Amino acid sequence: MKYTQLGRTGVKVSRLVLGTMNFGPQTDEADSHTIMDAALDAGINFFDTANVYGWGENKGRTESIIGNWFAKGGGRRDKTVIATKVYGNMAGDGEAWPNHDKLSALNIRRAVDASLKRLKTDHIDLYQFHHIDRSTPFEEIWQAIDVLVQQGKILYVGSSNFPGYKIAQANETAARRRGTIGLVSEQCLYNLAERRAEMEVIPAAQDYGLGVIPWSPLHGGLLGGVIKKEVQGGRRASGRAADTLKDPAARAQIQSYEDLLDKHGLEPGEVALAWLLTRPGVTGPIVGPRTAEQLQSALRAVELELGEDLLAGLDEIFPGPGPSPEAFAW
Repeated sequence: MKYTQLGRTGVKVSRLVLGTMNFGPQTDEADSHTIMDAALDAGINFFDTANVYGWGENKGRTESIIGNWFAKGGGRRDKTVIATKVYGNMAGDGEAWPNHDKLSALNIRRAVDASLKRLKTDHIDLYQFHHIDRSTPFEEIWQAIDVLVQQGKILYVGSSNFPGYKIAQANETAARRRGTIGLVSEQCLYNLAERRAEMEVIPAAQDYGLGVIPWSPLHGGLLGGVIKKEVQGGRRASGRAADTLKDPAARAQIQSYEDLLDKHGLEPGEVALAWLLTRPGVTGPIVGPRTAEQLQSALRAVELELGEDLLAGLDEIFPGPGPSPEAFAW
């Protein structure tokens, strides 16, 4: 495994991030523990979760699965940089209650304590804002965070799904004025097929020293060889991938992608991850395996070297917006 610094911090994290969103809803606890053990054995030390994972009536279930894994001992907690998130309402579906969501100081305090209990740990390494809160000023948010840092309950803070201007606002109007480190990472939607983050989010993250953590690196399976799997009678596309393939132009684009990689003898899913590892500012993409076999496929991407001709071919199929602001200005 290869490692890098998390943004401008001194902490070292693996170039792949283990996503745990499937733990509970699609992968049972025993298999989830097997995957986490395999990830740690492979050198992945950066695990990502959220307080709402488990979904519906089972919100918090994923954090509990991780906490039970930590409780097994064997250095699991000490070897893991654990990241979780706050924003979503933790009440059951149809039972939303005021102040049980978003980023008020009241909810942040409540949510941290609840996550710590489920995770069976005394601190969270990276606490991430899952979304922007248009109703809560950053002065209030940072005041709550300062207290939690002083109490030793959290170490670093990151954002997720933030636009570029909110990254700047967070670090300029609050953290810098308060003399604190501010945001150290941004978790955003970013992959070959979805490159809009290059226009504002990634430039802002780079300017402020935030590590970029892409989620959905295979774009809902679209970049994982979905057409090839259909032809071979494997798992059919579903969700976002299936909807996209209904568009003839989009299907032709994905077919061109798979054909290009077939000529190079490469697996689409591994190339999609390896491409992200070549992008400036990227700490590591989040991989969310449902099985140990899927984890092994993701691990191969770390060692994959993409030649200039292949990178150029990928840019032809999936052209990015270009440099900012030239992409949308003169």
